Amino acid sequence: ILDRVFDNVGFNKIEDVVFRQLVKARLAYPASKSATVEYLKNHFDEDVSLSKIYRYLDKLSDNQHEIVQDISVSHTKQILNGHIGVLFYDVTTLYFEADYEDELRKTGFSKEGRHKNPQIILGLLVSIGGYPLAYCIHEGNKYEGHTMLPVVTEFVRKYNLDDFIVVADSGLMNGDNITDLEDNGYKYIIGAKIKNESRKIQEWILEQPKVDCQMVEYDKGNGQRLLVGYTDDRARKDAYNREKGIRRLEKAYNRGTLTKDNINKRGYNKFLKMEGDVKVSINYDKLEADEKWDGLKGYLTNTDIPVSEVYAAYHNLGHVERAFRISKSKIEIRPMFHFTRRRIEAHVCICFVALKVYKELERLLKLSNINMSVDKVLALAQTIVTIQVTLPQSKQTITRTMLMKRHQRIAPLFNDGFWGTH
Repeated sequence: ILDRVFDNVGFNKIEDVVFRQLVKARLAYPASKSATVEYLKNHFDEDVSLSKIYRYLDKLSDNQHEIVQDISVSHTKQILNGHIGVLFYDVTTLYFEADYEDELRKTGFSKEGRHKNPQIILGLLVSIGGYPLAYCIHEGNKYEGHTMLPVVTEFVRKYNLDDFIVVADSGLMNGDNITDLEDNGYKYIIGAKIKNESRKIQEWILEQPKVDCQMVEYDKGNGQRLLVGYTDDRARKDAYNREKGIRRLEKAYNRGTLTKDNINKRGYNKFLKMEGDVKVSINYDKLEADEKWDGLKGYLTNTDIPVSEVYAAYHNLGHVERAFRISKSKIEIRPMFHFTRRRIEAHVCICFVALKVYKELERLLKLSNINMSVDKVLALAQTIVTIQVTLPQSKQTITRTMLMKRHQRIAPLFNDGFWGTH
C-alpha cells in the first residue's frame, strides 16, 4: 500500500531504494535507524546495513530537499485543480536527548515543555486540506516570527504564485512582520493581538455587544481590516482556563514557592506582581480586567474577502497543527538522536515525505469511501500475509497475498484497478 501511495505522489522519480525504505518504515514502524534495520530484515528480508543508512543520510543533500518539495507541490497543485490559493504557516520545536548545544541545536522556548533540552525550530507550509508544501529548519533559540517570511518568499518566487493568501497565527507576528508582508505585496490573514491594540481600538472592541457567533469589523486604514468575533463556547473556555490557572498559582502561593523567577508574561503568570524585592503575590485586580475579553478573538487582514471566508481560512490553520501532531505521534519525528546537521536535515526530509504519503493515503481512503483512518488501515495491513514460492525447476517466483475475511474493508487497495483510477 505504501509503495503504491509513494508512487502515486510521484516520489518514485527519486530512484533510490534506501530512501523509499526509510520513508515506508517511518510510516509502518517508526523507530531508531538501528531498529529500522532489524524491522526491514525481519519483516521483508531486506538487508540494509546500519552503516549504509548512516552513509546515505550523510549524502542526502540539500538538492534532495528541493526535489521532494517540487514533487509534493506538483502533486498538491494537481489535486487542488492547479491552484494553491492559501498558504498556511506555523512552527513547532523538536527536542534532542542531549546535554549540550551546537550551532543548530539550541535551548529556547520549547512548545513541548522541554526547556532544558537543545532543540531546533521546524517551520511548515501547507495548503488547504493540510497537504505539506515546504519546510524549513532553524536554530532552536531563533524568534519564530523571523522564520516565516524567508520560506514564504522563496516558495512564492520558486513556484511563481501571484494570487494567494498567507495565513498565520498571532504568535508569529509583530509589527515588522506585518510591514514586511505588505512591502512584498502579500495578502494575509493573521491572528490579531487585540489586547495590544491602541486604547481607542480596545475601547471600541469592548463596547461591542457580545452576540454568539457574530463578527464585527474595524477599518484600521491603509487597507487593513480588524475583525473581532465572539462565541459563547470560547468565553466558557477562557473562563475555565483562567480559573484553572489561578488555582494553580494559588496553590504555589500557599506553599510559598512563588518567586521572582515566576514573573513573566507567559500563560497565567501575567496575573502575578512583585512587591518589594522578594514578595510575589497574585494581582486579583487584573482578573476582572481579563474577564472582559472572554470569548473574543481577533483577525487582521488586508484582503477584501467576506468576513465568513476570513474566519474559515484562519481556522484552517488547524491543518498545520494536525500535521505536526501526525509528525510527532505517528511518524515520531522526535526525539532525535542524530547529532550532525546533515543527518538532522536528512531525518526531517524523510519525515516530510512520510507526512505527504500519509496525507495522500488519507485522501484516497476518503475519496474511495473506505471509512477508516490511515493508522487503522496500516495496522490491519500488517496482519496480511504474503507468500512467495519459487518453483524448483523453472525458478519462477509466484506471489500470493492472503486476504482474509477481516481484510475485506481494505481489499480495494490490493486491486490494480484502484490505483489506476485515483
